[in-house]
This record gives sequence, C-alpha cells and structure tokens, in this order.
Amino acid sequence: MATTTSGINKVGNNFYNTSVTTNADGSLKATTFRTDSQGNNGVPVSTVNTTSAGVSTRTPEPGATAAETAAFNNPNSPERQAYTQQVQSQNPYGANPTAEQQKAINTAAGTPNKATNSPNPPSQAAAPPTPEQSAAAAAAAAEADSFKAGTRKKYENLRYPENLSLETQDVIKFTILQYKPSLAGKNATQTGRIVDLNGIVAGTTVLGSITLPIPAGISDGNTVGWAMDDSLNDLQEAAAQGANIFLSGGSAEEASQPAMDKLKGPELKDTVRGIITGMAAQNQNVAKRTLGATPNNNQELLFGSAGLRNFTFGFSFYPRSEPEAIIVRKIIRTFKQSMSVKRSETSLLLKSPHTFAIQYMTTGKKQHPYLNRFKECALTSCSVDYTPDGTYMTYGGSEKSMTAYKMTLQFGELEPLFDDEYGESDYNNVGF
Repeated sequence: MATTTSGINKVGNNFYNTSVTTNADGSLKATTFRTDSQGNNGVPVSTVNTTSAGVSTRTPEPGATAAETAAFNNPNSPERQAYTQQVQSQNPYGANPTAEQQKAINTAAGTPNKATNSPNPPSQAAAPPTPEQSAAAAAAAAEADSFKAGTRKKYENLRYPENLSLETQDVIKFTILQYKPSLAGKNATQTGRIVDLNGIVAGTTVLGSITLPIPAGISDGNTVGWAMDDSLNDLQEAAAQGANIFLSGGSAEEASQPAMDKLKGPELKDTVRGIITGMAAQNQNVAKRTLGATPNNNQELLFGSAGLRNFTFGFSFYPRSEPEAIIVRKIIRTFKQSMSVKRSETSLLLKSPHTFAIQYMTTGKKQHPYLNRFKECALTSCSVDYTPDGTYMTYGGSEKSMTAYKMTLQFGELEPLFDDEYGESDYNNVGF
C-alpha cells in the first residue's frame, strides 16, 4: 500500500488537495481535503473508492458542507475539475504505470477513456446526480449559505476616541468574524480557534473591527473541571480487582483472592462484622458506635472536564464632538447587531451570530506580552446604560447625543484551552 498527495488548488474561497492510496488488491482510494493556503490542516470532504474491477463510488465525508457535497457530485463543477487534475497529476504506481494501472487512475479521476488500451472502455465514474438530486442539493446548500435580506455582511473599522493612536497607546481590539462551525470549516484543525497576531482565526472571514482604550478591571481566570469527588473503600477496590481478573479470563478462585487478602486483617474483619451487624439492625451507624471507626473511603479528586473562560469588559463613552458621538453610536450598534441571531433567506434556519477575536495591543500594533491572549469568543451579553451619571442629559445641536454612555460586554470562549497551545518554551508572553 502506498499513498501520494497532490498539490493544492484554490476553488472559490477554499483550497483543496487529494491523496491517492493504492492497495495490494489493485483498488484505489482518493480522498479530497479542504486545507489552508499552505496545504495543511486538511479536513476530508469527499472520497472515491475504485475497486480492482474498475468500479468507482464517491462518498461525501462528514466534514463536507452541503455546497461541497453538491459540487463534488457534479462532474462539471470547478471542484470536480480540480479533483480530476489532482488525481491525474500523481504517480501512485511510479513513473511507468502499466496500462491497467493507468486505467485505474483515470477511472478514479472520472476520465476512464483517457490513455487506456481498450478502444471502448466502459465509463466507471460516479454517476452524475439526477436533476431532482441536484436541485435538492443546490436548494439545501443555498439555504445553508444564505441570509435573510437586510442581514449585514460587512462592518466598519471603528475606534474611540477619535484621536486614539495605535502607535503610542495600549488598546483592546475586537475583530468581528463570521462564525464557522467546528465540523464544517477550516478551523476544524489542530490549531483550534486561536487568535493570531493579525486578529484572525484560521478559516474565518473578517467583517470589521472596533478598537478602544484598555478598560479598568481586566482579569482572566483559568479553570479545569476537577469536580468529581470520588470514594473507593478497600472492599470496593477488592471487588473491582476481582471483576477485572474474572473478565480478563481468570478463574472464580483467582477473582476472589483480592477480597480474601483484604479480609485477613483483623481491622477489616471487625469492620465487616460491624457492617453486617448494622445491616441486621437496619442502622449503618451501629459499626461506628461499636468500633468507633468507619471504613476508609480513600477519597480522591478526579479530573472531570475542561473549562471555558468568560470575560467581562466595561467601557465609558463621553463624546466630545458630533463626529465622535456618531462613532459611539456606530460602536454600540455594531456590537448589538453583530451578536444578534441570523436567519436564513426563508427563515427556516436560525444561524449563529458572528464571533470575535480579542487582542490586547501595545505600542507598534503588537500583541501585549504581559496581558493574556484569547481564543475565539462569542459575545453573550451587551448592556448599555444611557444615563450612567444618574441624570438624563443630551447635547444640543442636530445629533442630540447622550452626554455619557456605559457599555458592558460579556464574552465566552468557544473552546477550552489546551497545554500544547501554549508551546513548549515560549516565555515571551503570559500565554492564555
């Protein structure tokens, strides 16, 4: 068995490559992956299995979107053309394949008539979808990718105050991202949803940004779910050992040996006697009253789950001019609109809100090395106090802006943190 991999082709906004595996029985397996622009972090989207008899079957992979499934089932789509080119560009059988081997490659590529010795070889490519299947797949893909009319697809790059300088002042930057499901986007990768130095998460689309001064009271808190307070007394441990021995093929005598060993001790004999006495008296505290002791439960705190971090930021706005008042209004509206639930074109589907890449930036537009980093976050709450000073008051003029606003944002990271994401020896920052 041998495997070769093609180069990458860009189709639309996606990159693809194809790996071809040749098996000893003469069969072939060609799997197409959606990758990043470097051909890494591949997510399988479609596989063609070709038998030694020359029969090909195409199967969509779980990581494929509805649009990709429809495209790879369409022999005339750009995706299929890229796939054909990638399969035929490889030499899985070496530089000089036999006629039968070349025929197998061409059949897998969907071009069985090319470079074969048979004058009229049968077409073994996957059958094209029926018009009904094509229409259904196209409708499903269009519905999944469409948005209700009026849905905002692009935002401005805003900053407050007007004279905020990224070259001389530390800031916090919120980059708005189009959400990508973990099993259907490029960010279903080994790197996870990590915000890079440019405020981008792999596989996402940047829609806009908001840059503000770093607020007071910033903090982080990393948690891990060590929440299982477990107990196991000696008799339970012996029973578990015996069950394991028996299930592993040991005899009943061997399985009972751990318990027999435990019962040899005088303390445990007294404890067992106390337990039995308590059972007879229907009062489990009899053993404690009689012996002044209770079985050792060997309590231990066990790892249960990873934890997700949450962050809260509070910002106060005091517009000093009409242009700055307009900026504040845009910032508030942008946070509210980007976090709102989206609808598909026909309203049959509710779609995820946009997400955010958050960064603390220091002078020179660099990641702040002494403040924490973030993974991709969802904005779960946005509250605005329009009278933070306790009195309703507006400016004169045409804008009638409030004299002050207080906005509180609550974010939650989409994924837990993992040890390997810190790196082995990078001490140039505090990490996450």
